[in-house]
Amino acid sequence: MQIAVAGSADFDQAESFGSALKQAAQGAGSRALIDLSQAELLDGSAVALIYGLRKRLTGDDVAVEIIGARSDVAAIMALYDDSAAQPSLREGQAQETTFTQVGRATSDFIGGIKDILEFVGEVTSSSLYALRHPRSVHWADMGKLMERTGADALPIVALISFLIGLVMAFQAAGTLAQYGANVYIADMVGLSMTRIMGPLMMAILVAGRSGAGFSAELGTMKVSEEIDALRVLGLDPIRFLVIPRILALVLMVPLLTFMADLVGVIGGGIIGVSFLDLSPTAFVNRLHIAVDLYDIGTGLVLSLAYGVAIGMIACERGLATRGGAEGVGRYTTSAVVTILFHLVIISAVLTIIFQFWGI
Repeated sequence: MQIAVAGSADFDQAESFGSALKQAAQGAGSRALIDLSQAELLDGSAVALIYGLRKRLTGDDVAVEIIGARSDVAAIMALYDDSAAQPSLREGQAQETTFTQVGRATSDFIGGIKDILEFVGEVTSSSLYALRHPRSVHWADMGKLMERTGADALPIVALISFLIGLVMAFQAAGTLAQYGANVYIADMVGLSMTRIMGPLMMAILVAGRSGAGFSAELGTMKVSEEIDALRVLGLDPIRFLVIPRILALVLMVPLLTFMADLVGVIGGGIIGVSFLDLSPTAFVNRLHIAVDLYDIGTGLVLSLAYGVAIGMIACERGLATRGGAEGVGRYTTSAVVTILFHLVIISAVLTIIFQFWGI
């Protein structure tokens, strides 16, 4: 038995088309041919009805064959064909023991450190070349990048720093009041904010904003082959994309740190004036005695190191991205976690060095 489909069929004609198919299939016998050689246009509803008829006839032990589909009709028929199960493109994940997972995580971590060190070498080499050939760097994006890393981050950095200074002073206020050492709230807040807390809180916020943003941006460019396109055009991705981002961070993070220090100290001063009966003049005078330029300078040095680390790691993770959209998310998460780990390491190392030098 042969069922011929001619002309076109769309959603508006689905009811009549389905009835015609059902009527034509009556008494199909043991074999049926559905001939689409004269079909000009079929939409999804018509194709679904044809495959529904095939499924019903197959269930009645009728051998069904669809023949003659051409051009657009063949394309939509192939799209709706579920006769052959398509293999999954996602690799199955085998069960792993705890020791295997720990070993794999350790290996991935060591490999990540190695990749970062290699990337540092590439950036250093490209930076030396850029010093000799400044026009090879894509300076046009510097203004926009500085705005993203600096001005756009200022509100959240100021708010968090203010709250940190406020909370630290509030926690210490009761103890200081018991010993009559109210004025030393300025020492605690001033030294804590300028030497450690201001730079560190700024770096954590910048890592979550700019670091994650840079990693996701470069990762998207990598999986969409824009990085390969730059190389085809003869442009070095390091000088074109990475160096401007690192420079923007290096220029902006000291300013953000200084603002974080100032706002954090103001938060502590509010607690000192409100709960410890200090006058603003007494707080400022004690702050002037307790905090000197070395304390502010060490915090700014820390912030510069943080800025370089954030830029390096975020860009390295971005350029190492693979695996499509899922990979972008995975490597962005890896960038933030790796940055936070290195911020703690940098803070510990530089603090020990400053202590050794008596700064």
